[in-house]
Amino acid sequence: MADAATRPTAPRPAPSARSVAFSVPNLLTYSRCAAVPLVAACLFWADILHGGVSLRWLALGLFVAAAVTDFFDGYLARAWSQQSAIGRMLDPIADKLLVSTSLLMLASDGTIRGWSLWAAVVILCREILVSGLREFLAELHVSVPVSRLAKWKTTLQLIAVGFLLAGEAGDRLLPGVTFAGLTLLWISAVLTLYTGYDYFRAGGRHLVQGDKA
Repeated sequence: MADAATRPTAPRPAPSARSVAFSVPNLLTYSRCAAVPLVAACLFWADILHGGVSLRWLALGLFVAAAVTDFFDGYLARAWSQQSAIGRMLDPIADKLLVSTSLLMLASDGTIRGWSLWAAVVILCREILVSGLREFLAELHVSVPVSRLAKWKTTLQLIAVGFLLAGEAGDRLLPGVTFAGLTLLWISAVLTLYTGYDYFRAGGRHLVQGDKA
């Protein structure tokens, strides 16, 4: 009995590529990507095809469901030890697609207009610049970890966009919903600028070293 108790256990077989690709955390990330065209379609139908403001509630529901997966896919991947390369790649991309597409559609239907357009421009430009920086640093085998402030920035962006998706429909239920969304959008734009500067400061020395090499 002692020998059986001390006998080393056989190593677990490595998960197949299919099981990793279709793990629950990755399925949640895929669903967030799939929600992007659905949210855009709801806003397009509501504005261009004059489908009514009720479609904004549908867009908001899809957006909230997608935003919730942003928490659970990472949490479950860590809790179940199901972290994967495809998950690490798609997770930030899904966030950027969801926020960027929503901002473009909201600018199109006039929810974001005037000076508030600059807040949206700041957010979009920062995401493109940081993505380019990450791609360049990846060629140098340098990773720039996501800071806690950057995670708060993403959360604030999602909340701001959620208020703006409700927009006119939300204002009918509770006046000031759109104003609250625009205020949060400006706050998230400021955080976006700061975290973008933080990333470039962290990656700047690698850019300089790359030129010297």
